[in-house]
Amino acid sequence: MAMQESYTLNADNLFAGTQVQPVVADEVIVASGAGVLVRGTALGLDTDGKYNIVDSGGDVTAVVAILAETVDATSEDRPAPAYFTGEFNKNSIVFGGTDTADDHLDAARARGIFFKDAVKA
Repeated sequence: MAMQESYTLNADNLFAGTQVQPVVADEVIVASGAGVLVRGTALGLDTDGKYNIVDSGGDVTAVVAILAETVDATSEDRPAPAYFTGEFNKNSIVFGGTDTADDHLDAARARGIFFKDAVKA
């Protein structure tokens, strides 16, 4: 007998637009000490080549990915899925400090990450 898996999908409006832009995902390593980062957190690379929350007032200043699932990296490096391209609801993206999606709009766009207002169906 085949095993059947079931999943629960909670709509959170992370994605926006028409989804014409392809979504590319891969695994990243979130740096120890990052704490609990929620789905939709803007990630950048730190000086050790690990991922952490983007905060222009800190060491990680450029968006390179969006966290796909909540991860707890409080006390150790943790693997997590992340999106490297796509169209995202700018009101659902989490940044560090006082950063907003508008602060990173052009730089993220150059990487294939688009921040948009959500389009209602």
